[in-house]
Amino acid sequence: MIRALIFDFDGTILDTESAEFATWQEVYRRYGQELPIKEWSLIVGSAGHTFDLLAYLEHLIGGPLPREEIRLERRRRDQAIVESLSPREGVVKLLHEAAAAGVGLAVVSSSPRAWIEGHLARLGLLDLFQTIASYDETGRGKPDPATYLLALERLGVSPAEAIAIEDSPNGVLAAMAASIPCLAVPNPVTARMTFPQGTRVQASLAGVSLQELPHLAGAASAAD
Repeated sequence: MIRALIFDFDGTILDTESAEFATWQEVYRRYGQELPIKEWSLIVGSAGHTFDLLAYLEHLIGGPLPREEIRLERRRRDQAIVESLSPREGVVKLLHEAAAAGVGLAVVSSSPRAWIEGHLARLGLLDLFQTIASYDETGRGKPDPATYLLALERLGVSPAEAIAIEDSPNGVLAAMAASIPCLAVPNPVTARMTFPQGTRVQASLAGVSLQELPHLAGAASAAD
């Protein structure tokens, strides 16, 4: 059996990605514009990106915006949605199955640790994880593999002994760069994006067992 499961957080455990995209889309539509999925894909699953959503909107409408007012209003709307969310289908069952089997669990994320821990605690899942490797520890977000490499080191496993579960192209690229077999489970937003060639994709974790996960991720040899 595999020795570790490494989960992305935003969009994978909790679908915060759909909430964030929806609230930014609301901002754009208020000004008669659409936020293209192509531009949004530059941001999803990453950190330290240079794409400025408000500058792009200003470019589209040809004038300045009340930036701070928009940021505060959108953030309040986003937080209200995210606080009402439950884990994505199949996630909790798989986490408990892995924990019962003695498989190490980690979160690897381009988000700050406080954001991840706060939501995992709210969901009653925090104690299931042995470690969290976050952007504020490495200063490098996905598709850079730094957070994955940190998680492997803390778990004491090799890449071949782990499986990554991601929702975005940037996340898959990070797992691939760390040589970790990866299963992509896109959410409604990232399902519209283009994943790297050869990515193993599963529509949902519902009904997925720990035993079949290596095969789904293309890592069957790791279970031998």
